[in-house]
Amino acid sequence: MATVNMVLQGKGGVGKSLVASLLAQYFIEHDYPLACIDTDPVNTTFAGYEALKADVIEIMEGDNINQRCFDKLMDRIELLPEDDCAQMVVDNGAATFVPLGSYMAENDVTDYIRDKTPHRLRLHCIVTGGQAMHDTLDGLKKLLEAFPTSPIVLWLNPYFGNIVSDGIPFSDFKIYKNNIHRFESVIQLPIKNPSTFGQDLINVLNQRITFREVAESNMPTMQRHRIKKYWAEIKAEMDKAGLLEF
Repeated sequence: MATVNMVLQGKGGVGKSLVASLLAQYFIEHDYPLACIDTDPVNTTFAGYEALKADVIEIMEGDNINQRCFDKLMDRIELLPEDDCAQMVVDNGAATFVPLGSYMAENDVTDYIRDKTPHRLRLHCIVTGGQAMHDTLDGLKKLLEAFPTSPIVLWLNPYFGNIVSDGIPFSDFKIYKNNIHRFESVIQLPIKNPSTFGQDLINVLNQRITFREVAESNMPTMQRHRIKKYWAEIKAEMDKAGLLEF
């Protein structure tokens, strides 16, 4: 059975497409069969990675889910190979978050995938530090409420600041402690010097190129070295999270 990895967060600009691209590259490195889908109606960032060959499926019509377009996504899910290694990565935009959650709940989509297809659903949610922290926590809360039976992989992104409130670390936040049984795993993105590693990563993200493409590029040696090191640290975190298992 294949695994459908849906990246969901109601706050924009916090790293959803980054997480989607990391997942896709991770599965590619393990030679897993992969399908990538970008449903963001505003920014098709994920589809901008040519090497990942993501298809764009516009599931929104105005402020609502277009049922026919969403059905196309469900058709793609049903056609995934019945292979335990097969993966689909779906990047959803902030604009689709609330209507998609409502639509999936109303139509019992998670139950349908579990009971009527041979595949499985895994959700990924990002929490970030800085000014957007409370918005991302609100997005996580809504995700927990909308999908009460689905496993969630939590990604902590400290790029915009430490995920701390009044000196209390995320591991002691009520939303985490009260729902710890809901989280399949927690992935901590590396904290790096913004003037070196941070700038290198921004350049890579802006160009929409993969870590493999960076390694084969003519970028300056130290830039390639720093990016290679960053990718190795992320892969180690993903290994610990057991993303190749279910």
